[in-house]
Amino acid sequence: MFVAQTLNRAHNRRKNEDWIAERFHAVDSLFLPLWQSRVFVTDGDAPGPVALKWDEIPHEIKDGGEPLLLGVDDGHGLFAIEMRTADDAPPSGLTSFGRFRDLRAVGPLLSKKDGALLAYAKTLTYWHGRNHYCGACGSPSKVCEGGHLRVCRSPDCGTLHFPRTDPAIIVLIRSGDKCLLGRQPIWPKLMYSVIAGFVEPGESAEAAVVREAFEEAGVRINRVFYHSSQPWPFPSSLMLGFTAEAESESICLGDKELEDARWFSRQELQQAVESGALRLPSTISIAYHLIEDWFEAQSPVRMSDLATGNRTF
Repeated sequence: MFVAQTLNRAHNRRKNEDWIAERFHAVDSLFLPLWQSRVFVTDGDAPGPVALKWDEIPHEIKDGGEPLLLGVDDGHGLFAIEMRTADDAPPSGLTSFGRFRDLRAVGPLLSKKDGALLAYAKTLTYWHGRNHYCGACGSPSKVCEGGHLRVCRSPDCGTLHFPRTDPAIIVLIRSGDKCLLGRQPIWPKLMYSVIAGFVEPGESAEAAVVREAFEEAGVRINRVFYHSSQPWPFPSSLMLGFTAEAESESICLGDKELEDARWFSRQELQQAVESGALRLPSTISIAYHLIEDWFEAQSPVRMSDLATGNRTF
């Protein structure tokens, strides 16, 4: 999920402010509203992004944030814009078009393309909402290149600030025919997942895998293998997915981030999920797909056949 991005991001046109202004004022340009980092989608069992023309957005909620260029879709400009309201109530002037929803909750109902687009819009608006000032001198900064750059307004500074994403590793650790799953106390009841953590300064992704496995579960790693990556807009991370082999099945919960960690064989995992004793991560997450790939590598049963009803988050 969040990776099927087919939008033309128009990277070669962003430096042309006249072109961006032309796209903004074009009658066929569309705007994706967001509010408190919630995405705007249609109602129903198959929701999708709501893209509005500028004159369809009530004037009183247009002043929340500057429109940010996402790219060009079918020839028309596509922008994201963060709405602002005076209280904690969502903008009432848009209720006829759809409603604002948490992307994590609505993600499983979206197509991969729509999920990727909304994740892009959410991540970009989130970064701008927290970077109005220069991190070098504290002066106000301005939006440039359609939102893909902020520039310090101070003539003595002028530092360039590019949107950031935080790299994090996520790893399925295996030993023989077993995999390691753990749970954090803040997670929903009975939910278990794989090991994850942020990459620290001066650290490679592979080194972060080894460190996190030992810090969280006391497990020492033999070999590390890259699997895949996923943008994770909660709020703005890039998840770097790995699998790894453990030296032994000894577990020691070192940093207390996990309240439990266990080794599961495929049969044990299947029984735990089917009985309701264990719940898996959301199907939109790379964590789920790491577990799914491991499980289905040597099982005639598909993970999706287990994760029915209320068995995933």
